[in-house]
Amino acid sequence: MKILFLIPVCLSLILSSCAQKPEPCKSPPLLEGSLTAFIPGHHLHVFEKFSYDAYGQNIRVLAAGKEGNQTFFVDRLLLFREGVSYKIHYHNQTCIKTALKEPFRHIGVPHDAHFLHQMVLGSSSLPGQGLLVNNWNGTVEETKESYLLTFTAFGCVPLYTLDFTQKGELTIMTSFFDLVEGIEDPNVFIPPSFCDSVEVLPSKGVGARSFISLL
Repeated sequence: MKILFLIPVCLSLILSSCAQKPEPCKSPPLLEGSLTAFIPGHHLHVFEKFSYDAYGQNIRVLAAGKEGNQTFFVDRLLLFREGVSYKIHYHNQTCIKTALKEPFRHIGVPHDAHFLHQMVLGSSSLPGQGLLVNNWNGTVEETKESYLLTFTAFGCVPLYTLDFTQKGELTIMTSFFDLVEGIEDPNVFIPPSFCDSVEVLPSKGVGARSFISLL
């Protein structure tokens, strides 16, 4: 009788453990925020403010950075359903339009990523002093490059990403902050009028496996 009693208890514990294991997820479909990225191979530091619309498949990015001794500023609008990428220069009202062949990439944990562990950023001693996060890793099938991801356990909000070469060398490190769900100004996805008559240039054909590497 004891054995018969223990069987359903053990099954219940197993099912409960499986149910609690985090699953790959997608971030909120409307998201605005900032990120910093460091690309050690190019001595490149970048600061970006972005608007992300997964419903309409649109992304707007304002990026400033420093590569070596050179500073730069980039304003990009990516309209995936229209298949057009805009590089906008308001100071002289010029625009470069390029065919966008890349598929839209959702912000989130890839479906084939492996869950590593869960931890608290900050303090877990009192409520509100820490943030529960999930850590993931995986390998890009096409390139055999690997990655490490940290997303919030609730809401699937990105915090950190690390990308590595096949040899384990760090290629890009990204940190997200000041993220807000929703789009404050939907007009951010409308190109300026001086871009209307500009000819669309052919795509450069540079592949991207994720939201981060695309930007």
